[in-house]
Amino acid sequence: MTVFESVLERLKAEALQAEPEEDTAPIAPAPTIRGLTSGFTGPGGSDAFVSGSQAAAAYLDLYEETTPPEPAKPDPSPPPPAPPPHLLRTAPEEVADDLALDGTESVDDLVGLRRRFARDNHPDQAPPEMRANATLRMKIANMLIDETIRRINVEKSLGISR
Repeated sequence: MTVFESVLERLKAEALQAEPEEDTAPIAPAPTIRGLTSGFTGPGGSDAFVSGSQAAAAYLDLYEETTPPEPAKPDPSPPPPAPPPHLLRTAPEEVADDLALDGTESVDDLVGLRRRFARDNHPDQAPPEMRANATLRMKIANMLIDETIRRINVEKSLGISR
């Protein structure tokens, strides 16, 4: 006998000992619950199995006809924000004006200027529809700054001081 079977036997024996012999009144049947039985899905050892049509009928008895609510109309979304005006300036002259190069900058000043310009104009920070403009602005600014640094280095190599 397995452990499980021995536990069942012991519980049955305890239940028989706990029952008073005087109370032999018949037990009233439990009230039935309206709805699907748990055995409708397949044959079982009881009368719980019902056919598919009986299960469908029981389901339809529980189903209430309701009309789905009308979908709410979405609020009109606000217009997209206007693009930053500096991203619309893509001509080399406009970018040069934004950089404000005056010819007296040192190489260190130009490196700092490049970083400040990139902080405001980098394509990763621009709205998706303005990334092409930001990319163009960065290319022009880098070209202008690189050319200025090259000019400073040539002047130094020639011994021309400012």
